[in-house]
Amino acid sequence: MPDAQALDARAADWWQTEIIDMRPGEIRYRGYPIEELIGRIGFVEMVWLMTRGELPRKTQARLLEATLVGAVDHGPQAPSIAIARMAMTCGGSLNNAMASAVNVLDDIHGGAGEQAVGLYQMIAGRLETGSALEDATRQELDEWRERHGKIVPGFGHRFHPVDPRAPRLLALVDEAAGRGEVNGRHARIAREIERQLRVDKGKPIPLNIDGATAVIYAELGFPAPLARGLFCLSRSVGILAHAWEQQCQGGRNKGPMPKGWLWDYRGHPPREVPPSTAES
Repeated sequence: MPDAQALDARAADWWQTEIIDMRPGEIRYRGYPIEELIGRIGFVEMVWLMTRGELPRKTQARLLEATLVGAVDHGPQAPSIAIARMAMTCGGSLNNAMASAVNVLDDIHGGAGEQAVGLYQMIAGRLETGSALEDATRQELDEWRERHGKIVPGFGHRFHPVDPRAPRLLALVDEAAGRGEVNGRHARIAREIERQLRVDKGKPIPLNIDGATAVIYAELGFPAPLARGLFCLSRSVGILAHAWEQQCQGGRNKGPMPKGWLWDYRGHPPREVPPSTAES
């Protein structure tokens, strides 16, 4: 039978982590004492430290902060925001509304940034083997469409002819690349995708917020899955704001359509229930 020391070691190993060290009177994140972090670093730096293991340079923190600011909200027409507001009118709490909203940030609504990072990284991988940018982009675009369909993540928008957030974020990357703070390769990849989509479609399919934030995540070296997690973190701010506003506005059982509006029923016309076998 294992001795007490062996059992303690087994229990400690069960949730082994490199993130936090905590014992009575002491808390350290990635080795840094919390009392030294508080008041000396910002929330964005803390996000970087927790997900990447080290404190970021100021230039890295600025770019990450820009992505988090840019993706905070897109209005009640976004399913996640609408769900948060509806949840509040059902008697839920703020945390329940936020959880309900974040749970729908998935492959279609919320996953494009992760997918775009993956696409950029695949193109970058071809560049490292000596392929020209145009050829590498064409090959990966063709393969993406073959696997996933015609929609290329990070490009085009249902509401904005040009997403106002994307040019600003790309400009920040250009500035950072000009100072040698990032490589700029993924910005070039995004622009080449945009160019080829324009040629293929015969009209502009511009970079959107997901594609622009994906450029920054890729330039900063974030793995693609973390891009989705960071988007959820950013959008949670907007979700919280809308949930709180709805709570302040009041309202009960608000659904997706205003009172008096009905859906389009396309089933059977009115009919009678047939007599049962027993009655016949």
